[in-house]
Amino acid sequence: MDLYSLCTVILVVLISCLMAIYGRMMLERVKLPPGPTPLPIIGTLHKMNVSNIVHSLMKLKKTYGDIFTIYEGNRPCVVLCGYEAIKETLIDKPEEFSGRAYFPSVSDFTKGDELGFSNGEKWKELRNFCLITLCNFGMGKRSIEERIKEEAGYLIDMLRQKNGSPIDPKHHIHCSVANVICSVLFGKRFDYQDEELQKLVHCSQYNVRIMSNPWGLMYNMYPEFMKCIPGPHKQMMKNYAFVIDIINKRVENNIKTLDRNNPRDFIDCFLIKMEKEEKKNPNYYNKNTMLMNIMVLIFAGTETMSNTLTYLFLLLLKHPNVAEKVCQEIDDVIGCRPPNYEDRYKMPYTEAFIHEAQRYADVVPLSLPYELTKATQLRNYTFRKGTVFIALLSSVHNDKTRFNNPEHFNPNNFLDENGKFKNNNALMPFSAGKRICPGMSLAVMEIFLYVITMLQNFTIKSPVPPEEISVAPVGVGLAHIPPNYEICLLPRSCSPKSKD
Repeated sequence: MDLYSLCTVILVVLISCLMAIYGRMMLERVKLPPGPTPLPIIGTLHKMNVSNIVHSLMKLKKTYGDIFTIYEGNRPCVVLCGYEAIKETLIDKPEEFSGRAYFPSVSDFTKGDELGFSNGEKWKELRNFCLITLCNFGMGKRSIEERIKEEAGYLIDMLRQKNGSPIDPKHHIHCSVANVICSVLFGKRFDYQDEELQKLVHCSQYNVRIMSNPWGLMYNMYPEFMKCIPGPHKQMMKNYAFVIDIINKRVENNIKTLDRNNPRDFIDCFLIKMEKEEKKNPNYYNKNTMLMNIMVLIFAGTETMSNTLTYLFLLLLKHPNVAEKVCQEIDDVIGCRPPNYEDRYKMPYTEAFIHEAQRYADVVPLSLPYELTKATQLRNYTFRKGTVFIALLSSVHNDKTRFNNPEHFNPNNFLDENGKFKNNNALMPFSAGKRICPGMSLAVMEIFLYVITMLQNFTIKSPVPPEEISVAPVGVGLAHIPPNYEICLLPRSCSPKSKD
């Protein structure tokens, strides 16, 4: 057979295989919710704006409704939109929607050896251990509250040195927030100029930023193809390795100095657990699962929290009337004393502002993908085990049946007619169901204490008029990345009066 004939045969075989795969995909498509017609190889990529995937999905919602299907290559993904659709699934069927689907930009490195991207008993075991251990070190209790207030104090001291000159607060906030989770995991905080802290912050910022731009989107949709081409997405795996090296040094030091009767931090607790579970659950508790869990906790405990706080202060600059009301409430309720987390019960406007800022900033617009743990009936469809779902959290935060004029920033969304704080179940900044962020209680405490501490100590000003401030994100994908901006932090004399 000559070369021409051989190439012809190969081409015919490839086209035949491609058509067979596409034909099977189209047959299965009739059993799924409607959506744009997929094309061979690329799926529904032709219907997506990879620079703003959230906008594309919101646009498809208008055409196909609250539940529709898109394709990542030949893999169908069912998209859930609006409060009712997400309530019917993640909240009303939590066990069925407790699986985590393959997420290449993280899973390719961790291999599911941690609480975020594992499944089944391994996920349950690791999640329970992490929750219990973090609680034992004070997550949701006063001990972690003291850690947060102490770290916020270090941030204030550092910002005072800027003497009110315009600064971009993003990096300073990232370093401070990273120190909170590091104090629990490593038993110590870092100096803000510490090389290891700087590396941790850089790696977390970089990876989330890549996951929120076209490179990261394409990597998660077409990982085998993207692994073959150069680009900034290649740096993500190197960054994970850098962070693991830092963690491993801490682990080795803890191994040498471990006191089993007096665990100092999360690492000590994991080492003790490894010894106890050496014969029973070695696949759950080993050095690799320890390293991967700590890495995921650092990324989760740093990036989302930092972006949220960065957005909160940006919104205060954009809406000085809101900032004035929050500052007045701080003076009336707290005065000059250090804030306590329980103060929030007496500060309805501040609570409303924080909740509305979380809704409006919409820092995590897309949930990580879910995978059905068993066949499930939903509306008029029967979905088989393993079906992949994506919850469009941005659609909940902009659901007009749950919020008035959601396109506008308005703390009154969380206030009743008497000015008292009212909760709204449609606020899901930490997702929902069994896969809700395990660090949620730590995050909400951090947000409140950081906001109060900053506004007690500084009057915030923008170098540009409020109407010129843009709040549009610079990255839209896994996260909404806040834009760069400058803020002037002018020393403030707080009111000595308090209602206490």
